[in-house]
Amino acid sequence: MPGEALARLLTALDGPGAASSDFDLNPGFQPPPGRVLRPAAVLVPVLTAGEGAVVLTKRSSRLQHHPGQVAFPGGKVDAGDASIEAAALREAEEEIGLSPAGVELRGRLPSHETVTNFLVTPVLGLIHVDFTPRLQQDEVAEVFRVPLSHLLDPDRFRVERRMWRGTWRAYYTVPWGPYYIWGATARILYGLARRAAG
Repeated sequence: MPGEALARLLTALDGPGAASSDFDLNPGFQPPPGRVLRPAAVLVPVLTAGEGAVVLTKRSSRLQHHPGQVAFPGGKVDAGDASIEAAALREAEEEIGLSPAGVELRGRLPSHETVTNFLVTPVLGLIHVDFTPRLQQDEVAEVFRVPLSHLLDPDRFRVERRMWRGTWRAYYTVPWGPYYIWGATARILYGLARRAAG
C-alpha cells in the first residue's frame, strides 16, 4: 500500500489544476510584446518507497539559465523529441542517469510560464525502485530528495520577494534543510500541494 502522502498525490492527479506563471504574484509586471515562448519539459520524479519523496537537482553555477537554482530534471524540447514526455525522460536520463524504463508516467501537470520565456510542461513519473544518480557534471551540481509530505503541505510554502531588473518581484518558496527551493519549481510544487489539499 502506498504511504499517505503518495496516496494523496495520486488522488490529486484526478482533480483540476490551472496553468501558472512567474507573473501570478506580480500582476503589475507585463511581459515584453512579441516575445516567443520556448517549449520546455521537466520530469517530476516521485520515489514511491516508504512515504515517498521527490527527486530534485541543484543546477550548475556555470549554466546560462537559472544557475545554481533548485530544479526538476528537464530542459528545452528538441526537434527530435517525439513528445513532451519523451523530452522530459530524455533530459532526466541525461542529467541524473534515470533510465526511462524505470519511470511510470502518470500524466502532465499544468504548464508554467517563466519570466525567462519558457513554457514549461511538468510530467509526473513514479519510480518504484531505488536508483543511484549519475550526474551530468556540466549541468547538475547535486541531486537530492525531499519528502513528499513536506512538498504536499501548502503551509510549508511562503511568498518572498527580491529585486529583479529594477522592480520587486514576488515568488513562492518551499525551503528544505540547506536547499532553497523557489521560483518556477516552487510554484509548480505549490500547485500540486493545493490540489492534494483538496
